[in-house]
Amino acid sequence: MKIKSILVSQPKPADVSKTPFADIMKKYGVSFTFEKFIKLDDVTASELRQEHIKLPEYTAIILTSRNAIDHFFRVAKEMRYAVPETLKYFCINESTAFYLQRYVQYRKRKVFYGNQSLNDLIDIMKKHKDEKYLYCCSDISSDSTIDLLNAAKLNFTKAVMFRTVPADLKDVVKINDYDMLVFFSPMGIQSLKVNFPDFEQKEVAIGGFGDATCQAIVDAGFELNFRAPTQTAPSMTMAIEEYLAAEQKKSKKK
Repeated sequence: MKIKSILVSQPKPADVSKTPFADIMKKYGVSFTFEKFIKLDDVTASELRQEHIKLPEYTAIILTSRNAIDHFFRVAKEMRYAVPETLKYFCINESTAFYLQRYVQYRKRKVFYGNQSLNDLIDIMKKHKDEKYLYCCSDISSDSTIDLLNAAKLNFTKAVMFRTVPADLKDVVKINDYDMLVFFSPMGIQSLKVNFPDFEQKEVAIGGFGDATCQAIVDAGFELNFRAPTQTAPSMTMAIEEYLAAEQKKSKKK
C-alpha cells in the first residue's frame, strides 16, 4: 500500500496510544503527524468598542465553543468588566458549559446548555425571550447560526472576539513528505494554499470533515478522496480506516 505517512491538521492528542489512531497505525503500518494549520488571533477590547459593544448591556451570553469562553473572559478582563453573578450563559453542549468552571463558580451561575445542536440550544433560549444576548464567536462563524437566531426572533448582537487565521507552517511542515492530508475546516485548506502555494496533489489522498471543508477542498482545485461524517464513518478516524482498507484491498489484487 502506497500510503505510509499521514498529516492530520489538528493538535496532537495528549495520549495517541489511547485513541483510534493507535489502532490504525498498528493495523495498517502507517504513521500520523499532527499539526495545527490555523491559529486564533485576539480581537482587542478597543476593536469591540469601535463596534459599539458594551458588555454591561447584555444579560446573557451565547457560547458555542471553549474558544468563545476563553475570549469572552479575556475581553471582559481587558474592558475591566466585573462579570455579574446574574449573567446567564447559554452553551452549545454540556462539556462547553462545564468549561466555564475555569472562570466562574459554576454552581452559583445560571448556565443552560443543549444536546450538541444549535437547534436544541435555541429551543431553550426561546424560553428566555426577554434576555439581551451577546453571541461570542470568531470571524468565520457560520451564517446559518445567525439565520437561526434571527428566525427565533431573539434579541442578540454578534461579537467577533477572535479571528481564525492560517498558522505559519513553512518551517515546520515538509508537505511533500506525506501521502495523506486530513482537514477539519475550510480555513485549514486556506492555510495549505497560503503556506504551500506550489503544492501539487498528484497521488496524495485528501480527506475532509464536514460539508464546508469538503467543498473548500474541491473549490481549491484538489480531489476529495474521502470524507466524514458518513453513514458508515461518523468519525474521521473511521473514514481514514475505510479508505486505507479499500487501498489495501486494491494493492492485494495487483
